[in-house]
Amino acid sequence: MKVTPLDNSVPAEVSPLKSLVYSMLPHPKITEILDEVNDWTAFTDYFSHLKNEVIRPDTRLLLTTILADGINLGLGKMAEACPGVTRSSLESIQAWYIRDETYSSALAELVNAQGKQPMAIYWGDGTTSSSDGQNFRVGSLGRYVGQVNPKYGQDPGIQFYTHISDQYSPFYTRVISRVRDSTHVLDGLLYHESDLEIREHYTDTSGFTDHVFAIMHLLGFEFCPRIRDLHDKRLFIQGKAQQYHGLQSIISTNRLNLKYIESNWSDVPRLATSISQGTVTASLMIKKLASYPKQNGLAKALREIGRIKRTLFMLNWFRDPELRRRVQKGLNKGEARNALARAVFMHRLGEIRYRRMENQTYRASGLTLLTAAITLWNTVYIERAVKSLKKQGIKINDQLLSHLSPLGWEHINLTGDYIWARKRKTTSSKFRPLRPANIQNYKNSLNLQ
Repeated sequence: MKVTPLDNSVPAEVSPLKSLVYSMLPHPKITEILDEVNDWTAFTDYFSHLKNEVIRPDTRLLLTTILADGINLGLGKMAEACPGVTRSSLESIQAWYIRDETYSSALAELVNAQGKQPMAIYWGDGTTSSSDGQNFRVGSLGRYVGQVNPKYGQDPGIQFYTHISDQYSPFYTRVISRVRDSTHVLDGLLYHESDLEIREHYTDTSGFTDHVFAIMHLLGFEFCPRIRDLHDKRLFIQGKAQQYHGLQSIISTNRLNLKYIESNWSDVPRLATSISQGTVTASLMIKKLASYPKQNGLAKALREIGRIKRTLFMLNWFRDPELRRRVQKGLNKGEARNALARAVFMHRLGEIRYRRMENQTYRASGLTLLTAAITLWNTVYIERAVKSLKKQGIKINDQLLSHLSPLGWEHINLTGDYIWARKRKTTSSKFRPLRPANIQNYKNSLNLQ
């Protein structure tokens, strides 16, 4: 079985258009982006006091604390880099306002705001997503909680497992270590707080197991992993392999055992309901099912259902190049977001130096919130740049806009002192002025191609 590689579907005109659009974007500091995005969305309102929701934090102190998490600087060093801020004030904000639920609610607000942008519809309708784990090395005390993965070298590390929508919004993240990615795939689809209605989800090989295939199907999700070494995987059927001459070489010698499904069927929908209602988390059940598949009848039933779904998916993968292209496109968005996250999470050599899971989670949540804010800011200003070009008579094919990405960061100042400006340089429309467009250079680029 041989699958023909996909051809490059990105038009040559995309590169000069991307360069032109990004050359028009303002050059803000990361503090200015957070300040501006908060003015648009008021996401800081979701950081409520632990005991008294009436008490509101100082907005600049709260944004400084979030920034300290997102860029991996820490509260002590942030107090030194941010004039007028003390470490004790930042620690007070973290103790009373920074929690998993406040980070999740604020992230949902940014994701919803991204979905309302006219530009976002060119990238997707918010019904597909992908997830991937990003490895970060651990240092100091963190080395005792890391895991050595040969894929990432000999240094121990942990992973930030993040879900990203087709509109480039990261809508869920978790810190994972010593477990496979597939354990947390369903958590992001079920327990995020945004308005996204995901129907199709993509992962790489580490994100799939037969149990995940089964539960995804039972909960109404279309699961489309990119499986490495697909030629080594086998199809499962109930009859004899001789019935299918063209596929005989990749049909498993082990037949489907439908008796497991029939004898345990009453437990299957009960499990799916418990997971969907949050009675038990999907990750916990997948861990338990994987730990004793030989003894548990429900685990065997889900394995057989998963084998059926995986067989049907593999057949679709073989015959449908558009499916393969869709999966690759979705995973590429996740890889591009990981590149942005790596650039933002730059301090302390990009290492996690905390042993407590709570501190590690703050780092992951702060990073995800920060990349979501950058994505939203870029989306707004890319749309303004495109409108400006059209007003100047530049004809832009709408199909090219789907290939633009709001994940660029070269125009953003991520380093230096983190100063919150009292007055922002905005126009009467409350947006920053665009930089002048070099239209002649753009036309020359098109002519050269």
